[in-house]
Amino acid sequence: MSDTAAVSVRGLTKRFGEVTAVEDVTFEVRPGRIVGLLGRNGAGKTTSLRMLLGLSRPSSGTATVFGRPYADLPDAARRVGVSMDGIAPMPGTSGRRDLRIWARMLGLPATRVDEVLDKVGLTGSADRKIKGYSTGMRQRHALAVALLADPELLVLDEPANGLDPDGIRWLRTFLRSLADEGRTILLSSHLLSEVEQTVDDVVILQRTLRYSGPISELVPGSGTSLEERFFELVGTEAERHVDA
Repeated sequence: MSDTAAVSVRGLTKRFGEVTAVEDVTFEVRPGRIVGLLGRNGAGKTTSLRMLLGLSRPSSGTATVFGRPYADLPDAARRVGVSMDGIAPMPGTSGRRDLRIWARMLGLPATRVDEVLDKVGLTGSADRKIKGYSTGMRQRHALAVALLADPELLVLDEPANGLDPDGIRWLRTFLRSLADEGRTILLSSHLLSEVEQTVDDVVILQRTLRYSGPISELVPGSGTSLEERFFELVGTEAERHVDA
């Protein structure tokens, strides 16, 4: 496994007019790790991911994938699998048809569609229209799209949203199996108790970086939880209003 960081963020800042959404954020994602990008709604998680993937231009700083900006990364669409808002299925398609369209765009054989449908547990629903899918099924379908090219890195924005308890448990086991195969996973989430059972490392944002490192160092043992440490680092909602 390469020692080069799968993701490297240095001094990343994004301003929208007079509003600073992300300020001077620096962290790395090491190969073969599951990394949770944590923060409240509006903390800068999705904005950071969009800058990483070249969907938004930083005001300052850099974000690279395998040592290069995403736009300059050879074969980026195959090496990086993405699931986030803005990557929507083709209107009116079934799950299988949508995946076949993506596979054709990526130059992949049609057999790969059946493989990822089986991986995410959607084989029995593959020929249903996506518009009739539950939220959880849509999340599984989005994960199937991200996995099509068998990528080295997965970037997942809130992948557990809409999943029921069985689905969340399945996702946790599934992501660990992917990491055990050598893949790297960067996922954003606000489900702290679930993240605590899933990730190797955490990056906590509240516009600025509050922590980056192994979860074992942030939550070293029994008697404390990720939720407790999270609020120690970012403050409670009441404290935010007092500071404002």
